[in-house]
Amino acid sequence: MVDNRFATALVIGSVLALISAVYIAAAIGTDHWYEYRSPFGFSETNDTNLYTTILPSVEFKFGNECTYSRALYKYNGTIGLWRGCISVLERYWSKPPPQDVKQDTLCVSFSLQDQFTPKYVQVGNHNSGVDYVRTYLSRCQILLPFISLGLMCFGALIGLCACSCHTLYPAIGTGVLHLLAGLCTLATVACFVANVELLHAKTQDPQLLPKGHFGWSFCLACVSAPLQLMAAALFIWAAKTERTEYSRMKLYRVA
Repeated sequence: MVDNRFATALVIGSVLALISAVYIAAAIGTDHWYEYRSPFGFSETNDTNLYTTILPSVEFKFGNECTYSRALYKYNGTIGLWRGCISVLERYWSKPPPQDVKQDTLCVSFSLQDQFTPKYVQVGNHNSGVDYVRTYLSRCQILLPFISLGLMCFGALIGLCACSCHTLYPAIGTGVLHLLAGLCTLATVACFVANVELLHAKTQDPQLLPKGHFGWSFCLACVSAPLQLMAAALFIWAAKTERTEYSRMKLYRVA
């Protein structure tokens, strides 16, 4: 028979774990981790060469990181873990478009090979040497959220086993796995922030200094981490406290 306190803790922990799993899954699948807000409008810029050369390369492939980043800065781009998008207008290659032209969204998906491509000390310059810090930050921000989801799923399986065995003690394993998942999610957020800030710091063009803010996908990941940690605390507390009280009860009956 499970004490009502422990049952309540398990239910609350399970709900928190479910919400956090939904949040981190939504964050992985959406592309609003960072949103750029360019001070340059299409009708305000005279740089038609940039407009005519960047968009085709972005449209067909990931391309050079420098070119791709400039497009994000200039055309109100949004970036996620697996995709980037820019706001484009109807293509006017010889002159700036009129004010009332319809706006569209152009997106580029990143393959696994793109994700593991080395970053360079000078953005986009293959001859400048590999920037190992940004390279490993980029790889970690891709791998860690999937590790977090995997740990949570494995923890859920252990929780089901605990229910079938009519004991709370295996819930300690569930709590530990959710604790590790929360740390992985925190590390994902930290890696993404560091990667973005390092990329912005390496921007060389004073005319295209990036301006933007973290988006709602990033916020979902930030909220998911404390939910995972709270769920872990509830699972571990319920399992350890129930085990301690059971041991005391056995000693009392023996005495």
